[in-house]
Amino acid sequence: MQTALGLEQTPQRIEVYDNSHIQGRNPYGAMIVAGPEGFMKSAYRKFAIAGEVAPGDDYAMMREMLTRRFARVQKEDPERERGQWPDLVLIDGGAGQLAAAEAALTELGIDDVELCAIAKGPDRDAGRERFFSPGRPAFSLEPKDPVLYYLQRLRDEAHRFAIGTHRAKRSADIARSPLDEVPGIGGKRKRALLLHFGSARGVAAAGLADLESVAGISKAVARKIYDHFHAQS
Repeated sequence: MQTALGLEQTPQRIEVYDNSHIQGRNPYGAMIVAGPEGFMKSAYRKFAIAGEVAPGDDYAMMREMLTRRFARVQKEDPERERGQWPDLVLIDGGAGQLAAAEAALTELGIDDVELCAIAKGPDRDAGRERFFSPGRPAFSLEPKDPVLYYLQRLRDEAHRFAIGTHRAKRSADIARSPLDEVPGIGGKRKRALLLHFGSARGVAAAGLADLESVAGISKAVARKIYDHFHAQS
C-alpha cells in the first residue's frame, strides 16, 4: 500500500472517513480505524453534523468532521506520543471531498498527515475506483491488485459504520413521540395518555376536560398539554 499510494512510510494507523444522510436529514459522519492487526473498533468515532451545513453538502460535512477530529487530537495528544494520530487518512469520495479534508487540516496548521480519497468507479463499479492524492494526478489500481481489495475493505467498513449510525439516529427519531416534547410528561404519564386516547394524535386533539379525566393527569398538567399542542396549531 505504501508503494501503491506513494506514501513516505508504511502506515501503522489508518483512519477512514465517510458520511451518511438521506436528502440532508440526520447527517452523520463516521471514522473507522485500522492497523497492522486489523480493525480497531474501540477507536471508531461518529460525528453528529451540527454546524451550519446546507442539507446534502457532503464537502462541508467532511470538512466539519475532519476539523473536529483533528482539533481534538491536537488538544489531547499534541506531542503525538499516545498513538492517536493517523499515518494515513482515507476519504470516501473524490477530488471534492479530498479538497475539503485538505482545507480542514490546513486551517489547523497540519501539513504532515497523508491524505487519499477513494472514489467509486463509473456506475459505482467496484474494481474501477479512482484515487486522489494531493499533488498527484488521479490514478487507478489493477482490478485484481490485493492493495485495491484492502482499500475497498477499509472503505466498505467506513460506509457500513456510517450507514449504521445514520439508521440508528433515524430509528430513534421515528420512535420519538410528540408527547416527549411536552414539559412534565414522563414515561408514566405518557403511557396513561396513550392508553386513554390511543395515539399522540388523539392526545393532541383532546379537549381540556378530556385531558383532565385521565388518571394521573392533574388540571395543571392537562393545561400544559392542551396549551402545548394548541400553541403549535
